[in-house]
Amino acid sequence: MNCLFVTGTDTDAGKTVSAVALLQGLYQRGFRVLASKPIAAGAEATAQGLRNSDALLLQQAAGAQQPYDQVNPFCFAPPIAPHIAAEQVGKPLQAAPIADALQQLQQLSADWLVIEGAGGWLLPLNTEQTLADVIEQLQLPVVLVVGLKLGCLNHALLTVADIERRGLRLKGWVGNQLAAEPMPYQAENIALLKARIAAPCLGILPHRVDWQQGMVTYLDISQLLQD
Repeated sequence: MNCLFVTGTDTDAGKTVSAVALLQGLYQRGFRVLASKPIAAGAEATAQGLRNSDALLLQQAAGAQQPYDQVNPFCFAPPIAPHIAAEQVGKPLQAAPIADALQQLQQLSADWLVIEGAGGWLLPLNTEQTLADVIEQLQLPVVLVVGLKLGCLNHALLTVADIERRGLRLKGWVGNQLAAEPMPYQAENIALLKARIAAPCLGILPHRVDWQQGMVTYLDISQLLQD
């Protein structure tokens, strides 16, 4: 199964909208897709259990055939750092169970698995491990989402440097306009990122792009299909 791990320069960079766009694009091309957001902090209590809104969007984009617990096995109610939320309920996060959950998904019948991370690239799981350690262990290809704001150049280049240091493949990056008005000199910032990041820019998402239609038109996923 082909896999993509969608990470961001920081929290709210646009990982979910990008992951949904990737799932929609792959689905429209006739591929069987699965989605995963292994860790989510910030969820509502329902009759079926805790539900995170981002994980529900991924579940829907993948065709709504996956059980929620398969999409989001580690879910916590408080919208805080996941390792703190996990400690509060006496279920500390560890890399091994998260890796196991993703490996189980890789054994299912599908063409693509799109995995959305939580927070930024070096999201802590505990005092010693990060979610990046899991991705390194599984050797998953990465798509980076850059939230376009002041400081994004530093955030993006530091993230790319650590991805490359770990020997992982950055398959592409997506720019996401965070505010209604473009950041100052947005075009110049995007041009520098294109010059400094070897992986292709898959597209630039406008501010608050419609979730239900048109998102995928901003991304060129054909570049992800080339190996």
